[in-house]
Amino acid sequence: MEQFIQQHSIITEIPVAWGEMDALNHVNNVVYFRYFETARIDFFSQINMMDDLAKTSIGPVLSETHARYKRPVTFPDTLLVSVSISDIQQDRFVMHYRIFSKAQQAVTTTGTANVVMFNFKTGQKATLTPELLDALKQHAEPSE
Repeated sequence: MEQFIQQHSIITEIPVAWGEMDALNHVNNVVYFRYFETARIDFFSQINMMDDLAKTSIGPVLSETHARYKRPVTFPDTLLVSVSISDIQQDRFVMHYRIFSKAQQAVTTTGTANVVMFNFKTGQKATLTPELLDALKQHAEPSE
C-alpha cells in the first residue's frame, strides 16, 4: 500500500458501502464508475478546475469512459483511487484511475476517461487554459 501511495500524487479514499454490493456478494460493476467520478471531482477540485468552471462556464465533460475489473471487491473494505493524466491536447486529456483495496492489498480495478473541455454557455468545445495545462502536466504519467 505504501508503494501505491508513493507512486500517485492524488489519491481519494472511499469506504465501500454495504449497499454497493450486488446479489453475487461483490461490489456491482456500475459502482466503480461512481468511484471514478468521486476521484475525478476530487482531482478537479485539487487543481482548481471546479473554481474555474464556476467563473468561466468552461469545464470538463466525458466523451468516453472504460473500466477493467481485475478482482472483486466486497464489504467491508476501503479503497484508494488514484488519478493520473496522459494524452494532453489543446482541448482534451485522458484520466487514468487505479483502485487499490486496503483489504486485499492489491489493485482491483483500472479505468480511463476521455475528458473534453466544454463551454457550457456556447455549447462548444473549449481549449485548456495555460494554468490548467500546467496543473495537468504536473500529474501526467511518466511517458508524457
